[in-house]
Amino acid sequence: MAALHHLVLPHRLLSGHGPPPGLGLVAARDLPRGEVVAEVPKKLWLDADAVAASDLGRVCGSGGDLRPWVSVSLLILREAARGGDSLWAPYLAILPRQTDSTIFWSEEELLEIQGTQLLSTTMGVKEYVQSEFDNVEAEIINANKDLFPGTITFDDFLWAFGVLRSRVFPELRGDKLALIPFADLINHNGDITSKESCWEIKGKGFLGRDTVFSLRTPTEVKSGEQIYVQYDLDKSNAELALDYGFTEANSSRDSYTLTLEISESDPFYEDKLDIAELNGMGETAYFDVVLGESLPPQMITYLRLLCLGGTDAFLLEALFRNKVWEHLELPVSRDNEESICQVIQNACKSALAAYHTTIEEDEELLEREDLQSRQQIAIEVRVGEKKVLEQINDIFKEREQELDDLEYYQERRLKDLGFIGDNGDIIFWES
Repeated sequence: MAALHHLVLPHRLLSGHGPPPGLGLVAARDLPRGEVVAEVPKKLWLDADAVAASDLGRVCGSGGDLRPWVSVSLLILREAARGGDSLWAPYLAILPRQTDSTIFWSEEELLEIQGTQLLSTTMGVKEYVQSEFDNVEAEIINANKDLFPGTITFDDFLWAFGVLRSRVFPELRGDKLALIPFADLINHNGDITSKESCWEIKGKGFLGRDTVFSLRTPTEVKSGEQIYVQYDLDKSNAELALDYGFTEANSSRDSYTLTLEISESDPFYEDKLDIAELNGMGETAYFDVVLGESLPPQMITYLRLLCLGGTDAFLLEALFRNKVWEHLELPVSRDNEESICQVIQNACKSALAAYHTTIEEDEELLEREDLQSRQQIAIEVRVGEKKVLEQINDIFKEREQELDDLEYYQERRLKDLGFIGDNGDIIFWES
C-alpha cells in the first residue's frame, strides 16, 4: 500500500477551496514546506504497464494499438467490475461517480453555457470519447465477455475518462499517462501560485530500483489543515470547468481563444500560407487573449497578413518573402490597418450576440446566495468570456480612432531613402 506520512487519509471535508467539498489530505501535525506526505509505488499506479500486466494486456495489444487513456479507462472499468477482488478496490470505492465537469452536465444545464467556447469544447470532447467508445465496444468489450461480463455503457466509459481528466497530474498525461491512487486526493487552492512542482518520480529501495511517486507540501501546513496544491496556473476558467468542475474568481483565469484562418478563397492564399509557415505558423492560428493582459505576440502581425491585399499585395511577392514578416510587425497601410480593426470588431460583436445574457445580468446573478455549483460555473465562464470579448473589441475600436496618427510602410520606406525627415516633412534638394 502507499506510504502515507503524517496524514489522515482519506479525510472527508465539509468545505474547501476550488473543487466542491469531498475527500482530501489533512495534516496530522505541522508540516514544513517540501515535506514528503505520500509515496506511491509503481505497482499501484494505473498506467500502460498496469494494463499490460493485467488480463487486459492480451486484448489491448502491446500498448501502441490503443491510446493510453483508452486502455487505462478500460482497466479502471475492468477493476471496478471485479469489486473486492481488485488490487485497487479501496481506491476505486471512494472515487466520485460524477464531478461538476461540463462533460457530465445535462442538456438543460448545458443551455447555461450557450454561446460560450466551453460549450463547443465540451461537445467536441464528448463526441471524441463517444467515437473511442464505439471502437472499443465492438472490438474489445463485446468481444471479451470473460473480461467484461456486465454491461459497459458510454456513460461508464465517460466516467472513467472523467476520472483520468480530473485526477491525473498534468505532467503525467499523454503517452506517459499514469493515475496515482490516493496522491490524487489532494485538492486545489488558487492561493498557491508557485509553478514549482510538488512531486517527483524517483528511485527507492536497493540501488534505487523501486520507482515511487513522491508528493510534497508546496507550502507550510498546520496540524488539522488540508494540504493543497496548484493544479495548473495556466488553465483558463473554461479549462478548469471542463477538467475539474470548478472555476476561480480570478481575472487571469478569464480568457477567450481567437481563431484566425487564411481563407482558401483568398486570391493570395498560397503566398500567405507560405509566409505563415516560414514564420512558424500555419493556415489556422489560435491566440489566447486573457482579461487585463496585452494581446498575444504575433496576433496583429498575423491579422495584417490575413487582410493584406489591394495596393499592399506587392509585399507578397517573392522578392519580399524573407522580409515580409518583419514589415508586417508594423502598420502596412491605413487600409490594411482599418481592415483588421473592422474584422475583429465584427467578430467580437457576432460572438457577443450568441450569449443569452449580458455581463450586467450575469454579475447580478453571481450575487445570489442560492446558486447551485454548476450554475455558478456557467455564469463565471460566460461572464469572463464576454469581458474578454469586450476588451478585444475596445482595443481595436480605440486603434481605429488612431489610424491617422500611425506611421505606415511607405512613409517608413521614404524615410529610409532620405526623402522624408523625422518630422514627416518632404526633403527637397537644391541644385
